[in-house]
Amino acid sequence: MIVLEKIKEAAISVIPVMLLVFLLHLAAAPLGDTVWKFLVGGVLLILGLGVFLLGAEIGVLPVGQKAGSALTSRRSLSILLASGFAIGFFITVAEPDVHVLAEQVAAVAPAISRPLLVGMIALGVGIFVAIALGRIVLQISLKVMLAVFYLLVFVCAALTDPAFLGVAFDAGGATTGPMTVPFIMALGVGVAAVRGNQGKDDSFGLVGLASIGPVLAVLVLGIFFRGNTGSAEEANAVQNLGLWQHFVSLLPAVAGEVGMALGPLAGMFVFFRIALLRLTAYQTRRMLMGLVYTYLGLVCFFLGVQGGFIPAGREMGALLAQHDFRYLIIVAGVALGALAVCAEPAVWVLNAQVEEISGGHIRKSIMLASLSLGVAVAVGIAMLRVVSGLSIWWFLIPGYVLSLGLTRFCPRMFTAIAFDSGGVASGPMASTFILALTLGASHSLGGNPITDAFGVIAMIAMTPLITIQVLGILFERREKAALRQRRQRAAKDPTTPDTGDTSA
Repeated sequence: MIVLEKIKEAAISVIPVMLLVFLLHLAAAPLGDTVWKFLVGGVLLILGLGVFLLGAEIGVLPVGQKAGSALTSRRSLSILLASGFAIGFFITVAEPDVHVLAEQVAAVAPAISRPLLVGMIALGVGIFVAIALGRIVLQISLKVMLAVFYLLVFVCAALTDPAFLGVAFDAGGATTGPMTVPFIMALGVGVAAVRGNQGKDDSFGLVGLASIGPVLAVLVLGIFFRGNTGSAEEANAVQNLGLWQHFVSLLPAVAGEVGMALGPLAGMFVFFRIALLRLTAYQTRRMLMGLVYTYLGLVCFFLGVQGGFIPAGREMGALLAQHDFRYLIIVAGVALGALAVCAEPAVWVLNAQVEEISGGHIRKSIMLASLSLGVAVAVGIAMLRVVSGLSIWWFLIPGYVLSLGLTRFCPRMFTAIAFDSGGVASGPMASTFILALTLGASHSLGGNPITDAFGVIAMIAMTPLITIQVLGILFERREKAALRQRRQRAAKDPTTPDTGDTSA
């Protein structure tokens, strides 16, 4: 069955992270009874991701591709932009990573309203999905748009409340999770497909541009915010519940939240079915089945996150940050970062689409290795910030200057892939366990979590911009060298076939 295949994919991704955490529990940071919550939470996470990915494949992706093609074929830019905004907004409201981030922000800074934060993030994504679709249709240079908008981001970052800085850049990574990435990428592929071969390179870059929107939106919120953003002590009250009762007690609230998040998305799909798409009865049934699977998968996912991963992450972070293990948390962060990127379902979606659209020239294994290296460095830097108290400015400014500078030398398609990769690398593992780990460590060290811990998702989203573009530059050089060799062989022996094989 397909569902078993999806659960197997999720298990292969998540189990290495669980094993590493369990080894740390045995060797350096004993979690006590929390380890059982973590293990049960991991099983629920695997089940939830597997069912969710099935729902995305049969219900979300086909609608995204058909909607993109149908909207573009209408030849109305205003309809395309308005639809892009609505799609970006509602798909973000349904994004699990956004709610996890907002929940963790509200836990340490209660003055920052969770609904307001989710609303601003969704607004930013909606605006920039519309901008990204307009770029494809009007054929505006992605490199120019990235430079202009990131300049605007850093101007706003210099003016905003410091408490919003890390949260804003984290929001850019959290929005590009397992719900948003498949749908937005499918939408972009559908729009670009109308242009034929000329639009192939434009299939990428949509996620990269869309992830700028929430950063700008939260930074603007910080500029005008007048509340108290000081860190708050988290409640330490622990309910005396058994293991299973612990998860069952979370079920009603989780089921209600997921239903409220998916409700507008389901309504949008029904509207598309009536007004835009010509779906057969079979395709309509698959769309509805996909939404049901998506709902069930997200409920399991959130139960695992809230019931096991977040509590275990915070407790382990607090234990590792003790004086005896202060620098061990950096080593643990590097290992977790390298493994966590493999657990991001959106990474597998992106890598598969990259290999397909590049005709197999850019292999999934090369992409995955490059992303793992970048994310490992990113999480290590984030843990160093927690231990040392270094400002995130010391890393964001050089990182983005280098990223934007590399666009000058990198092939256009690799630049688009790199900025998409930055978003997809920062998914469920980053916004749940790794962020919880940094929050726990910051509390244990007596720091201010709102400024010291938040920013870890931002670091994860930034480093692939560098590693993938470097990969693109190396790939282009290899391709040119191979082309020169073929020409030299052809000059010596005209019967030599020109295969054009430059697979990475």
